[in-house]
Amino acid sequence: MQQVYEFLKQAGVYYLATVEEGRPRVRPFGTVDIFEGKLYIQTGAVKPVSHQMKADPRVELCAMHEGRWIRVEAEAVLDERLEPAEHMLESYPQLRGMYAPGDGNNEVWYLKNVTAKIFSFGGEPEVHTF
Repeated sequence: MQQVYEFLKQAGVYYLATVEEGRPRVRPFGTVDIFEGKLYIQTGAVKPVSHQMKADPRVELCAMHEGRWIRVEAEAVLDERLEPAEHMLESYPQLRGMYAPGDGNNEVWYLKNVTAKIFSFGGEPEVHTF
């Protein structure tokens, strides 16, 4: 998990894919955090991505950094507790102007049943599951 977290952090931007009525939807994301041994992402409840993950929790993340890329397959699970939301905002204080724990909009999701593959040209992928 730590290697996946560090790769996504170093990339800065990753792309999150969801499913909406059988069609893929992809958008850039930048939040990633580890809290209580789980990998978290963050979004707003009013955004279509939130509604898509609630309807179908299967997600995929993809990012590239220094000639390598990562593909992360997982299920997103909404965590409605204040503690992981606060931890996320401590890691990303610039979001405090838009989000606050318990504001009805800030959502944090942890990823479960994760299979992450880190690829490079000419080599076998590194595979991480958690």
